[in-house]
Amino acid sequence: MEFAEENRSRELAASSSFYRSVYSEIEEIGWEHLVNLAGDLKFISFRIVDKKGRVHILEVQLDKTYPKCPPSVSADVPYIFNVEWSMNSRLKDLVQQFQEHLEKLQEFWATLDDIDNSLCVVNLKQTSRAVSFRQMDIGNDCFIMLSINSKNPKALPECRFLGSGPIVNSLRKLWKRNSKQWMKDKTILENLTSILETQLPKPPDVQKNNQQVECGICYAQYLPTDDELGPRSGTGTDYTCDNSHCNRAFHSVCLGDWLRSITTTRQASCGQDQQHKEVNLGLHWNHVKYF
Repeated sequence: MEFAEENRSRELAASSSFYRSVYSEIEEIGWEHLVNLAGDLKFISFRIVDKKGRVHILEVQLDKTYPKCPPSVSADVPYIFNVEWSMNSRLKDLVQQFQEHLEKLQEFWATLDDIDNSLCVVNLKQTSRAVSFRQMDIGNDCFIMLSINSKNPKALPECRFLGSGPIVNSLRKLWKRNSKQWMKDKTILENLTSILETQLPKPPDVQKNNQQVECGICYAQYLPTDDELGPRSGTGTDYTCDNSHCNRAFHSVCLGDWLRSITTTRQASCGQDQQHKEVNLGLHWNHVKYF
């Protein structure tokens, strides 16, 4: 009986020491970083923000012999770091190692962000920071799957083409023929455009923004390459209607041609009775009606 009570006292003392140690170490890190703490204090999760503002959750599992046995960790990263631990280590050291690991992954995440911002990625909202691949919709039920090397993100990625038909077959052949042209100093979009010899679809919000700079008359963003246009050959829209109900963009060349094609100058329903800039006609004109 006395032996059992002695063991119980030792267990309580050890438990009390464990609780005090864990609370003290969380205090060192900062309670504002704590996300979850199990009742027995053997599972802890911290919210860590890297230098680019990305939020990561570090999950820590403590053994009953802690700190003799190093904790196990998991996080939303493509691969976990090797925990360096000694009897004198504390949780703050673990967090510091995790932060250093995040720094090594910055180029990897920057590469994925570049893909997300410039291409039409499928199920982007469901993608975690641990995922190293992206699937892009290129239209006609065809997709490109890129797998980025998390330790060497600028290198040539693994690439798969999903779908059937002449479009996918053509892209496969181009990739096989041109993939050696991949250059680490170029962006993902630049490399894909060069290797596949085509412009890939952009995200829906980017496409919408691009439509806002298309000419309201010719519906093209850039003028054609034509010697007759002189220095304006291939240029973008250079005039925007300043009426808040319109805000359409135009090529001044297109406006000039269109005004020459009408016999009278009409005042638009979207415009006001005020004079505008000259548009290659040597005259001032009111807001014109567009179709």
